[in-house]
Order: sequence, then structure tokens, then C-alpha cells
Amino acid sequence: MQLQGKTALVTGASRGIGRSIALELARQGIKRLLIVARNRQQLVELATEIEVFGVEAVPLALDLTKSVAVNIAIAQAWRDCGPIHLLVNCAGVAHQASFLRSPVPLIEEEIALNLLGTYTVTRLIARRMAAQRDGTIVNVSSLMGKIAAPTMATYSATKFAILGFTQALRSELTAYNVRVTALLPSLTDTDMVRDLEQFRWVVPTTPEKVALALVAGLHKDAPEILVGYQSHLAVWCHRIAPWLLDFVLRMATPQLSDKARGDRKLREVLASGR
Repeated sequence: MQLQGKTALVTGASRGIGRSIALELARQGIKRLLIVARNRQQLVELATEIEVFGVEAVPLALDLTKSVAVNIAIAQAWRDCGPIHLLVNCAGVAHQASFLRSPVPLIEEEIALNLLGTYTVTRLIARRMAAQRDGTIVNVSSLMGKIAAPTMATYSATKFAILGFTQALRSELTAYNVRVTALLPSLTDTDMVRDLEQFRWVVPTTPEKVALALVAGLHKDAPEILVGYQSHLAVWCHRIAPWLLDFVLRMATPQLSDKARGDRKLREVLASGR
């Protein structure tokens, strides 16, 4: 894909990987960027940085779990800014907890934003791309979309689902000249993961490296873009020695600091029958 002169929409653009992707697309000479997140102030600050590169930036403060508002905003943006050639679905949230102690509201938040939010935006834009017979969709999954991580069950589930969604769309939309790819970063040093207890031996990559890997993958028209040697090593190990990877994951999984308190609470809940 050639980025010059194109219009892109990036969700989750206010911070982390989404922010770095938006800035890298601007450096690569894209014409217009529609940046989407819930925090309007952070979007305005990002737009100022983007415009330094001579790129038009359009902030769209949206909650992707509100499908009606998203539908209206996307339709208006397409009408006002012209066709969108590249969609990058990067919005997401991660919560870390033992599955047995995972609060239901946090589970629902991860599913609503990571999965249903991606569905909502993709459905709206993919239909328009299919009508114009041109477009590229990038769904940001994760290495945890191929290799599930203990203490991250819901997050892994949403990322597995995004990867399957991407594979299905790739086959469905090829007849309309719409390309679909998955970006699979490993653990990345962002605000979202700094509060998580780290897995042993995992060296975080940077959002900037993820953004560069995305651009390289777009130029190659790669169906899946793995980021970093650890991702390639883990996928390779999963294919030829899954038992070894299971052992490594058990050894690498952090012992969550609230384990004793959580176990007591779980026993109380089970005893009460709730």
C-alpha cells in the first residue's frame, strides 16, 4: 500500500500504539488522518503534532461502545473528508486478574471495547470500502491472539477473536479489492501495561517499533505482521513444541499481589452460594 495522498482513520489514537501509528503515518506522508479516542484533549494535542508534518488531522472524540454515535460520526466524516483508504483498529483495554477473581464489569468492558468496538467501526467502513472497490483494514490483535496468557484470559479471548475476524474478512473482502491484515505486537511499553505485573523474561518493545513494523507490513501487503523476535520465537515454539511453551508460560506468569485476598474472597462467595 502506498500511503502518500491517502486518508486513514486510527482508533485508540490518543496514546500508546495508536498514537505512535498515527504519528508514523504522518511521517510517511499520508494526506489526512482521522484520529479517534474518548479523550478529546489528548486528541487535540496529537492533532497539533501531526499537523507539523503538513498532514490534516481530524480529531473524533468517540466511545466505540456507543454504536449509534459512532455510526453518525463515521458517516459524517466520510462525507466531509472523503473516502477513507486505511482503517487501523487499535482501540483496546487490558485488565489483569485470575479468571476466578475477574470482576464482571471489567470483563464486559474488555469485550465491549476490544471486540465489539472493532466490529462496529469495521462494519461501517468496510461497506464503504467495498463500494469504492479499494481499501485496507488493519486489526490490531496481539501475540496473545495466538498464544493465550494466564492472568489475561479475557484479553486473550478478545485478541483471538480479532485474529479470527481478520482471517474471515480477508477472504470475504478480497473480491472487493479490500485488503485485511492483522498486527500482532508482543508486550509493548505503553500506559495500558505499566500497571500490569510483568511476565518474567519478557522484554517489552516500544510503540514506535510497532508503528514501523506496521508500515513495513503495509508495503509488503503482509496478511499478518508479527513484531519483534520474541513474537516469532514464541509462535515457532508453539508450532513445534507446544508443551515447552506451556511450561515457559507457567514459569513466566506473575504471582498477582492480591492472590491471598482474592482467594479468601472467592471462598466467601462460594460459601455464601452467590
